[in-house]
Amino acid sequence: MSTLRFHAIKESLNYKPILVEEKERRSDLFGKNVFNENTMRHYLTKDAFIGVMNAIQHGKKIDRSVADQVASSMKDWALSKGVTHYTHWFQPLTGTTAEKHDAFFETVGGGMAIEKFGGNQLVQQEPDASSFPSGGIRNTFEARGYTAWDPTSPAFIYGTTLCIPTIFVAYTGEALDYKTPLLRALHAVDDAATAICKYFDKNVKKVTSSLGWEQEYFLIDKMMAASRPDITLTGRTLLGHSSAKGQQLDDHYFGSIPSRALNFMRELETECMLLGIPVKTRHNEVAPNQFELAPIYEEANLAVDHNALLMDIMGRVASRHNFKVLLHEKPFAGVNGSGKHNNWSLSTDKGVNLLAPGKTPMSNLQFLTFFINTIRAVHTHEALLRAAIASASNDHRLGANEAPPAIISVFIGEQLTKVLEELEGVTKGKLSPQEKTELKLNVVGKIPDVLLDNTDRNRTSPFAFTGNKFEFRAVGSTANCGNPMTVLNTIVAKQLKDFKKEVDALIDKKDLKKDEAVFNVLREYIKASKAILFEGNGYGEAWEKEAKKRGLSNNKTTPEALKARVSKEAIALFEEMGVMSKIETEARYEIEVEAYIMHIQIESRVLGDIARNHIVPTAVRYQNILVENVRGLKEIFEEKYNSVSREQINLIEEISKHIEGINANVTKMLEARKKANASKDIEKKAHAYCNNVKPLFDDIRYHCDKLELLVDDEIWPLTKYREMLFTR
Repeated sequence: MSTLRFHAIKESLNYKPILVEEKERRSDLFGKNVFNENTMRHYLTKDAFIGVMNAIQHGKKIDRSVADQVASSMKDWALSKGVTHYTHWFQPLTGTTAEKHDAFFETVGGGMAIEKFGGNQLVQQEPDASSFPSGGIRNTFEARGYTAWDPTSPAFIYGTTLCIPTIFVAYTGEALDYKTPLLRALHAVDDAATAICKYFDKNVKKVTSSLGWEQEYFLIDKMMAASRPDITLTGRTLLGHSSAKGQQLDDHYFGSIPSRALNFMRELETECMLLGIPVKTRHNEVAPNQFELAPIYEEANLAVDHNALLMDIMGRVASRHNFKVLLHEKPFAGVNGSGKHNNWSLSTDKGVNLLAPGKTPMSNLQFLTFFINTIRAVHTHEALLRAAIASASNDHRLGANEAPPAIISVFIGEQLTKVLEELEGVTKGKLSPQEKTELKLNVVGKIPDVLLDNTDRNRTSPFAFTGNKFEFRAVGSTANCGNPMTVLNTIVAKQLKDFKKEVDALIDKKDLKKDEAVFNVLREYIKASKAILFEGNGYGEAWEKEAKKRGLSNNKTTPEALKARVSKEAIALFEEMGVMSKIETEARYEIEVEAYIMHIQIESRVLGDIARNHIVPTAVRYQNILVENVRGLKEIFEEKYNSVSREQINLIEEISKHIEGINANVTKMLEARKKANASKDIEKKAHAYCNNVKPLFDDIRYHCDKLELLVDDEIWPLTKYREMLFTR
């Protein structure tokens, strides 16, 4: 056994778990380290509090004098908790969070110093933007970028640092982060949805998009993870034979949580409570050593921030428990990968969930309006929605009989399907009194009853209605939720805007009543969106053929999927809704294509290194042991040599075959990579990596994994699946 692997297993077996005791109620801990509304009431002046709340609730600009008051109070609060530094905390297009810490400390002369933090430091900072992805928006020598305070997401304390959530933009104003387009999309959907709500309740002044994410992850012993170069550098295992026991007994899902993992969860949840992240659910997932964490739903911008923060905290807490958190969508072959279901809905400032039916026909009609418009939006922009969850890591999961397929479809259940079928039959134009009664009482009015137990869940659907929300199940576990949430809220905003135009036109030109106009437009939307509705098994080949007939896209790889980002329709959509300019849209496309190339390139390099510098030398070493054994047998059993040594000779030949297979395919991979790197066209380069480099991973892995079964376990260099997945 290799020294590193031996020590990894030894350290894991000797590890003494940290026992985490919870001495305070969760409700008492919640938000203690957050400069939230409750804290602001204690620290801010009345004028400052009103100014911040107006910014949060109504999007009003904060006056600089108010910013100074907020900064001073925020500093006093932070210092009372032992904080020494502050940072603008933002989410660049790297997929991680970023921060630059500055001390409150300032010298004032005469050997004196003070703690200082003013409105200028709170509202804006100027980090170097040259080293962050910009997609060509900025030249590398043009370093200036700005972070600007987002008052809608409260500042928080982590460790001894005050973290201030901010947007991140270029000197020329283009967004260089996930938050800026998301905030614009949320504003767009607020405007569009509020206008529709006024058909049903004129008192509605604001509509908020909500998000509840479900974070799946693996916990692996830290020393074992460190013994694997592929996990260390890529976040997943590039090779490794499956364990004899995997998930086939279904004995891990919802099982008793191992004590070591439970202690990690307790500390993680305590950290989350202090930071105002409302985590509620924890459980074992399907694969061994796989788990899930889910919160109570929140406003979408805050939920995105909380998920980005959580992914960072998970790694820090895990390290204290000698764990490594694997967030990669497919860290292990042969067992389920990880996703991050995004549960999305819209709610009014009156507390009404627009995707939950009410108790009256009128509130049900409002529900149907938003329900059908969402389906219509997804149908119109299904390729763009697929692009929003495209990544090198998520490609391993989508359509792999463990996650939704790459084809975007909507599942709504049997009962709601019948409701839509009845609505489809609505008479065009004016309705007779009898038709109005029939519609409102027998179709629309009965919705609350049928939704009490809507239908069985369809886990193969990428976009499913689950009672009072839509669940976007295809989002990857490593993803920043801001990307899919920006696209979803934008397409719904656009659809609602178009819907209002059509309804108003029917009211004005056709002299229809409001309800009649709404029914007429919804009827046409149901007919036009039928292709996106699918209730069956999304994993089967039959659905691929059927989806093609329906005109739905099936972009199985990231390079294929990302093209939808820069279609004329997508660029026009984002520009019309004020979410992204053409430059920003094209920049994001370039960044995501480059990220894909770099991920595959890194994996290729790591795999080539492990195969040639770890696996092949180990196989040769074992082969030499066998050769010496055969020579010894020949000396002892000279007359019976052929019959005695045949098995060993066969084994030597088989090992030679796999060594040859590794070397030949690694050479092919290197040549394919050189050709791909020579391409100046970023699209062609991505397709070359996807179609010519990546397929060789499986060929190399095949031979390496076969050798794992042939070579003596005592000298195998890499920690094995059975050790990583079943050591707790």
